[in-house]
Amino acid sequence: MDTTTLAAFLAVDLLLVFTPGADWAYAIAAGLRERSVVPAVAGLIAGYAGYTLLAVAGLVVIVASSPGLLTALTVAGAAYLMWLGWGVVARPAVVGASAQAMSSSRLQVMLRGAGTSGLNPKALLLYFSLFPQFIDSAASWPVAAQTGLLGTLHMAACAVVYLAVGLLARTVLRTRPSAARAVTRASGAMMIVIGGFLLVERLAG
Repeated sequence: MDTTTLAAFLAVDLLLVFTPGADWAYAIAAGLRERSVVPAVAGLIAGYAGYTLLAVAGLVVIVASSPGLLTALTVAGAAYLMWLGWGVVARPAVVGASAQAMSSSRLQVMLRGAGTSGLNPKALLLYFSLFPQFIDSAASWPVAAQTGLLGTLHMAACAVVYLAVGLLARTVLRTRPSAARAVTRASGAMMIVIGGFLLVERLAG
């Protein structure tokens, strides 16, 4: 793949990554609630790694073209986001919680992150609709290799942006506990709204 194609893909991809959504909400909440934002971001990236593997295997097209399977994925993802958002709203951030409590939940934080991105049907549509526009079947690189490279670039962009979002939220709000709780509740509410919108959109369609 030539550098012009990669630069064009990265420009479009960054616009999408910089658009606030469920991933942003989770990164913000993790930045305020957890001792380290790294496990949360690692979980989010793990979810996209799964999509990248599906895309490389060509299964994304099959899933995206199956209305029943896509509906089931959307409903599961929407319900998960709403459940996760309610948990964030009910238990807002407490900056500076005990290290012992945080270290025991790192795996759970990572798994929740993987669920947030991995069950997000918008991610499936991103891989299904965006990637093909930058893949050249006549190029010297195999389609699978091109897909893997684009997926890697997307994951790298997500890692940088989400780490920055989580760390910025933590740094700015560290000395403002009331603001931290408000922002965390807002992040949880965003997850609930996004989940509800996805649910209504899919079931109404």
